[in-house]
Amino acid sequence: MTEEKKKSSKQINIELGEDVCEGIFSNLAIITHSNTEFVIDFARMMPGVPKARVKSRIVMTPQHAKRLMRALNDNIAKFESNHGPIKDIEQPGLPMNLGGPTAQA
Repeated sequence: MTEEKKKSSKQINIELGEDVCEGIFSNLAIITHSNTEFVIDFARMMPGVPKARVKSRIVMTPQHAKRLMRALNDNIAKFESNHGPIKDIEQPGLPMNLGGPTAQA
């Protein structure tokens, strides 16, 4: 097999529909897991509103969650090498339990 065919056989064609391409803003992620899956709820908290609304839920296997973590770490390192360190700003008293199981953000 030629090098060009090897590259094309490993390519994934990803379609981004109009309903998804704008994205959804989230300023809170609630992560829970079982022995077979990780659930990440992306929510939006608004100032002065005591309730956050989940805007998107992603369910994945533990293996895919670990791959996501590695990809995020890699991309954050690349971002910081180009733009400098990302400042970690403390959030004052965000509720970590929004009626569901204990989670991490």
